[in-house]
Amino acid sequence: MASDKSDKEDRDDSAKTRLLIAENIRRVEEMLRFLPLHADTVSDLRAKIGLLRTILLEQRAPALALVGRRGAGKSSLVNALFGAKVAEVGHVKAQTGRGKWFEHRSERGSISVLDTRGVQEGSSPAESDAAKDAVASIVVELKKKVPDVILFLVKASEADSAIDADLVALERVYAEIEREHRFRPPLVAIATHCDVLEPKGTRLHKASEESPEEIEEKLARVSEVEHHLEAKIKERPKLAPHLVWTRGISTYISFRKDDTVRADERWRIDELVGTLFKHLPDAGRGTLVRIARVRGLQEDLANNLTRATAAICAGVAALPIPVADVIPITMLQVTLIAGIAWLSGRPLDRKAAAEFLGAMGANVGVGFAFREGARALIKFVFPGAGSMVSGAVAFAGTLAIGAAARNYFLRGSSIEDAKKTFDDTKTSPDTSAENEKRTRDWDIN
Repeated sequence: MASDKSDKEDRDDSAKTRLLIAENIRRVEEMLRFLPLHADTVSDLRAKIGLLRTILLEQRAPALALVGRRGAGKSSLVNALFGAKVAEVGHVKAQTGRGKWFEHRSERGSISVLDTRGVQEGSSPAESDAAKDAVASIVVELKKKVPDVILFLVKASEADSAIDADLVALERVYAEIEREHRFRPPLVAIATHCDVLEPKGTRLHKASEESPEEIEEKLARVSEVEHHLEAKIKERPKLAPHLVWTRGISTYISFRKDDTVRADERWRIDELVGTLFKHLPDAGRGTLVRIARVRGLQEDLANNLTRATAAICAGVAALPIPVADVIPITMLQVTLIAGIAWLSGRPLDRKAAAEFLGAMGANVGVGFAFREGARALIKFVFPGAGSMVSGAVAFAGTLAIGAAARNYFLRGSSIEDAKKTFDDTKTSPDTSAENEKRTRDWDIN
């Protein structure tokens, strides 16, 4: 009961935070009308505001269509992305009876997966209502939702076995998506089960502990499979233009009865996540990095949010109205902290931002408020040039806040390290140079 109450409180806090973020973004967009900047600069700021809105307020589950025959490892791939047991794996018979969109969930988010009935199944699926035509059942589901990316899975040891029939089915899937949605998603081709290629006992996920000669031999076999798979796809004009990545991977992760991890032999999953991240729309990227917990991608997205927020804050600070920008800028910076905390896996609410600012102490937390007031008053004392100075201060301060939050929430650094990151970033030559370039480019009137 206590846990249910806590979950409800978290949802309520998250909903309130989203409303506050939405309201502040609306207020900032209205303020842009009064900025003494070129139209192109204002348009760029609106685009950055759109990025914040999309990632923080319009986030959704990435939609992936997994196509491949039974045994290719579709369910295993879903579990590998989450690092947890969220999809049932059929070890003997096909587990998925017909094409259907599934929402696979964890506490960090969900992925919408079109888990297809295995193409060319050799036995009836475990589900009793299995469709007779695997591709026909997929087509029905494609009418409901368009996938962001299509993943074509082939078992590494079967890459040269009747693959042409699989590719015909894949072409049909593409044709139906285009007919229904006027869109052809990027295609990611994956050779699964690379861990069982010879030398079978050589562990790709622990290559540093294996014989270099045997690792080289195994990687050569993986490369051979990759080249064959890529060549077969590129032979088909309807598929070749959409192929963005071909790679061999291992998705093996085993769970005990209580769903804890018993063995984890995943290999190249981070590379796969990076590819998906590159080709997903912004609305799905945040959820993906929360789920997969690939720190490099979390850092990239957090850095993009930081730079976008810093530019917006600088723009708002350029308003020739003293003090009027303090609340919007402060709210934008709090939103940035909450957004970075959300990327780390926390709920999107004000608690994380409050915890962070409180832990940073008076020399950053309370002192930050005083600096914002002083920055705004500069415009009152020095009209015109004061707006440029005010924008520079807001820009540098926001970059520093974002850098400190990334260090704390994503890297797990101590609050003392976060404080040092704040001070170092704010006064770094790179920040100063970027600020000077921004001021020149903006050419504030």
